Amino acid sequence: MLKKSSLALLGAALFLLWNGLLLLFLWSRPVPFPLPPNPPGAESSRHLPAQLLQLAQDAETELRRQRDLLLQIQRSALRRRQKTPKPPQIPSSSSSSSSLGVGAATAEPPVIPVLVLACDRSSVRRCLDKLLRYRPSARRFPVIVSQDCGHAETARVISSYGPAVAHIRHPDLGDVPVPPEHRKFQGYYRISRHYRWALSQVFRRFRYGAAIVVEDDLEVAPDFFEYFQAVLPLLKADPSLWCASAWNDNGKEALVEPGRAELLYRTDFFPGLGWLLLAELWDELEAKWPPAFWDDWMRQPEQRRGRSCIRPEVSRTVTFGRKGVSHGQFFDQYLKFIKLNDRFVPFTQLDLSYLKKEEYERFFLQQVYSAPEIAAEELQKEAAGDSGPVRLQYRGRDSFKALAKTFGLMDDLKSGVPRAGYRGIVSFVCRGRRVFLAPPSDWTGYDPSWS
Repeated sequence: MLKKSSLALLGAALFLLWNGLLLLFLWSRPVPFPLPPNPPGAESSRHLPAQLLQLAQDAETELRRQRDLLLQIQRSALRRRQKTPKPPQIPSSSSSSSSLGVGAATAEPPVIPVLVLACDRSSVRRCLDKLLRYRPSARRFPVIVSQDCGHAETARVISSYGPAVAHIRHPDLGDVPVPPEHRKFQGYYRISRHYRWALSQVFRRFRYGAAIVVEDDLEVAPDFFEYFQAVLPLLKADPSLWCASAWNDNGKEALVEPGRAELLYRTDFFPGLGWLLLAELWDELEAKWPPAFWDDWMRQPEQRRGRSCIRPEVSRTVTFGRKGVSHGQFFDQYLKFIKLNDRFVPFTQLDLSYLKKEEYERFFLQQVYSAPEIAAEELQKEAAGDSGPVRLQYRGRDSFKALAKTFGLMDDLKSGVPRAGYRGIVSFVCRGRRVFLAPPSDWTGYDPSWS
């Protein structure tokens, strides 16, 4: 308070000094036009009113000129601030989570950092360029790049973005001790170790309440940030949800409906590839984080605990990383054909309450099991564009895999859960027609032995 009062007094003194100097300058100026001579016998003071009037006019003109100059300076400074992006602010470990907006009782949009896991791909530039191009706010979506491997060229690419991204580096670059039979999987062990360290930085050191996780070989869609901002409240409100993903495992262009890019689903399969989690989930997972194969570990019943993720009809990410520790597994057959959404959907303006468990199961299961059952052969013979959803029914693991292969779906199962499946149901499009690949209506749960 004392500091504010001192500043106010200093400002008033400077104002008075400036105006005094201005009046002194104007008083000392020569009269711009000759005054009439004094009449005989009259005193020179008779000209004083005319001099004062002229002085007042000159003062008004000068003050107006100074005001216009000040306004020009203010406008110029404002334009410079608008053109210069604000660097992302990463809070220190002493910052409270409520100050970040996530879960706080405020009308301000939440702050959701994007954690980019990087290693030795200098092509991380493609990922970062799209993230920075599409994010609506640097303050609300700070980008944190966590780099493992110590690859110099990749580090130079990340550093070239300056304050637009925060660059943190994994401190342990050594190999991870692994069982002899897992020596060829050393890369998977290092990835899992990096994930654990990076997520702990976000939730423990920086103390964010939620985070979006992407890897350095992902490209994002124009409404990537809009999507995650809209689904965050659902994760916080519905304990039957534990993540939201930007990815559809069966998102090949021939299997989705691009014109319905606003469609969202619940899925029992953990998709990854651009996903959102809450700090509370990390509290649960951190202590038991696996030494390797973290994504398959997430798909185990012990971690999933009956919870689901949200996923889109049309993917909001695509991967361009054919080379990696998986040696391009699935890339040539599936991943390179994934359709990336190119139409902005204003998700934050839509009512997404239908994704809450009770409401979703009520309308989704009714839609699936009211659809007429059809044989695969009959569906393949039908003309493209036939209207109305239909249902393909499977009764066992082999039946599911055969039908999935027939229609170009990913046929692998993790702990018995099909990719993109919910209660065993996989939704896709066949020649423009909605198809539900579903178990019988008396389905009782997943069988881990199907994996």
